[in-house]
Amino acid sequence: MSKEFKIYTKRGDKGETSLLGGARVPKYHKKIEAYGTVDELTSFIGLIRCQNINPHYKDVLIKIQERLFIAGSHLAADKPENTANLPGISDEDISFLENEIDKMNKELPELKKFILPGGHSTISYCHIARAICRRSERLTIKLSKKYKIEKTIVKYLNRLSDYLFVLARKLSKDLSVEETLWKP
Repeated sequence: MSKEFKIYTKRGDKGETSLLGGARVPKYHKKIEAYGTVDELTSFIGLIRCQNINPHYKDVLIKIQERLFIAGSHLAADKPENTANLPGISDEDISFLENEIDKMNKELPELKKFILPGGHSTISYCHIARAICRRSERLTIKLSKKYKIEKTIVKYLNRLSDYLFVLARKLSKDLSVEETLWKP
């Protein structure tokens, strides 16, 4: 007979949680904010995957979610040595995003003005994910001022926000939705 797995532990009932490695910190700790925002981003990308989009984009988004789990794990570690057995974010992961951006950009008109998010829920989800990604990047950079954070994580988040922006544009084209340009 197997032991029943319970999702609740009650250890966080007093406002603390454990980092990877066991250190207890308040739930508002900078590390929790950083990896919690990566988790929020991962969830929004899951929402984009649920839309009626090209299967290739769904495959790319799964790969992105997997990399975000890796990034979140690194951000959740209480000490750098607790990431030694974790996979990392590589330069190849960043190049992958750049290649995907370049492929989509070849099919898009040149951008000369800012775009107002909207026009279709799927496109809006991409813009929300992009904004969450930017927040995640800011929090990770802030965290890196006090803790050792792999530079590739920041680079990946930066490139990912670009990918999500271009994906929104590409989906506008695929869905025949006219982009609304900002007119200052």
